[in-house]
Amino acid sequence: MTLATVTRLVPLGHDGLEAVPIAQVQGTLALDLGRDYGLPATPEYDERARCRVEATHEAAVKRWGAVFAQAVVDSIGGDRPVAQLLRWTDANVYRDLERRVKLVRLARPATRGRVIRPQVRSVHVFQPQPTTAELSIHVRHGERSRAIAARLEYRKDRWVCTALELS
Repeated sequence: MTLATVTRLVPLGHDGLEAVPIAQVQGTLALDLGRDYGLPATPEYDERARCRVEATHEAAVKRWGAVFAQAVVDSIGGDRPVAQLLRWTDANVYRDLERRVKLVRLARPATRGRVIRPQVRSVHVFQPQPTTAELSIHVRHGERSRAIAARLEYRKDRWVCTALELS
């Protein structure tokens, strides 16, 4: 079993960077969408926001959507293996995510210094049917905002993303 060291680069004056180890991790980030992680701790995320869905059911879909969206942006950013999303996406969405991950990896310049990771800021839910949910998700990435639209369908015992649009 190998341990990886996570390193944060800290600027030192005008002449360069110094590597400072900040943590050790084993393997990759685990993804368990069956677990209730709660809502992201962000000021814009207001669980009390209401729409046309029963509050308890909407809150569960909103939490699931927030964790799923964070896993998507983590995968695209290279912080999480895209294979962890296989169970939670249909075949077309999964293929598109794999393609996006490869394109981002090829297009990403070598980074020096601090890496800014995207963070889910809010999720809005609309349920046209009890087994279907449409989500609009606000993701903050540094100074920029991005949007994700997702369609979820409840299949067997879990939500599955059947359509995903990223802007």
